[in-house]
Amino acid sequence: MSTTFELAQALIAHPSVTPEDAGCQELISAHLRPLGFRFEVLQFGAVRNLWATWGESGPLLAFAGHTDVVPTGPEDQWTSPPFVPTVREGLLYGRGAADMKGSLAAMVSAITAFLARHPAPQGRIGLLLTSDEEGPAVDGTVRVVEELARRGDMPTWCIVGEPTSERALGDIIKNGRRGSLSGNLTVHGVQGHVAYPQKAANPIHLAVPALSDLVAERWDKGTPEFPPTTLQISNLHAGTGAGNVIPGTLNVQFNFRFNPGSPAASLQERTEALLAQHGLDFHIDWTLGAEPFLTAPGLLVDTVRAAIEAVTGRQAECSTIGGTSDARFIARYCPQVVELGPVNTSIHQIDEWVDVAELDQLAAIYEQVLERLLG
Repeated sequence: MSTTFELAQALIAHPSVTPEDAGCQELISAHLRPLGFRFEVLQFGAVRNLWATWGESGPLLAFAGHTDVVPTGPEDQWTSPPFVPTVREGLLYGRGAADMKGSLAAMVSAITAFLARHPAPQGRIGLLLTSDEEGPAVDGTVRVVEELARRGDMPTWCIVGEPTSERALGDIIKNGRRGSLSGNLTVHGVQGHVAYPQKAANPIHLAVPALSDLVAERWDKGTPEFPPTTLQISNLHAGTGAGNVIPGTLNVQFNFRFNPGSPAASLQERTEALLAQHGLDFHIDWTLGAEPFLTAPGLLVDTVRAAIEAVTGRQAECSTIGGTSDARFIARYCPQVVELGPVNTSIHQIDEWVDVAELDQLAAIYEQVLERLLG
């Protein structure tokens, strides 16, 4: 078995449920230490972050990823234990196999192979690891890049190992992401007895027409690089639990995934104006989770696409769809960021898996990028 496969197995065996690292970063350090890497542990709160670097000068190509994983869910529903890496019919099963311990193993293999062939490359190599990507993401990558920016030592290019592929390895790379804006809406009414509605004001009844208009609203047409802005209501709650009580308040949680054509401030203004048109007594607490970002076609995007074609024969498409990732933090300071990793079919699911054959292909792609940028 390849070193990529063996390291992926070893990482899966560490139960690093967010925000725990469970020894994954030290395991990776043990593989990189003989190559001459320097290591800095950046601890923020309960989160362990690792910044590993090789080289003294020149452009810096960094790989970034997370060692934490989401909870397993009911373990008795797994075909094999989630932290016992198991191969069945060419697939490696285990929590984190695709998201993203397989990518981390491929990064280490690629760096090892590249430095074996190029002991004096034309630049530096970095590896940024956090155990706070699947959690609140407040003490992880965002804190590390702030520290690196303060030092004036941000990467020239960065590849994040998120599972971006849809049907086969390398068919999709993410060269940007939409923004995320969440709203926590409270609509106020007047509590009362269901038999005397004239003495109450049902916030559910009051809000339904407004919510219908909110859902039907067309926020924009999208941009050449981004799909149209979307809104999804994720939670509704009202009532005391009693069937004979009109509730006094309604709580609605919703989320925008937005493109640069509809900035967060404009979405807030339009939402509040729409609700006000319905005469609602309401309040919204807003949370901006991410601003949209885009790495335009250029050296990094072209290099990654060329590396994918050289290894797999596929011509990768660039995409900005999907959820948020730590790339949003890196992109604030690093001008060129892309995401590339395994097929994402099973991520966060019971019986998460990664294709064993594609692990070595992913390592080869990462190595090709190193070769083309620093070789």
